[in-house]
Amino acid sequence: MKRILIFTSILCVTFGIAACGEREQVAESKRGYQGKHDSNPWDNEPLVYGSGKWSKGDRTSWETQIKTRQLGQHEDKRIYQ
Repeated sequence: MKRILIFTSILCVTFGIAACGEREQVAESKRGYQGKHDSNPWDNEPLVYGSGKWSKGDRTSWETQIKTRQLGQHEDKRIYQ
């Protein structure tokens, strides 16, 4: 009975240690990225029906528009104005 208890304990410890190991998860591909690379967001045209009001290619106007949109979504700013 004592041998079964020791064997079971050793087996549980062994499985417990094995379960804690972490393998590196890397996508193994022989080819490189096949998709289209993204352009800068400020190089796109603003949406016609949206609230985007920036000049194409102007990073500062795009950032200003994004900050304005974020402030419009902020609950405290909307309630207390």
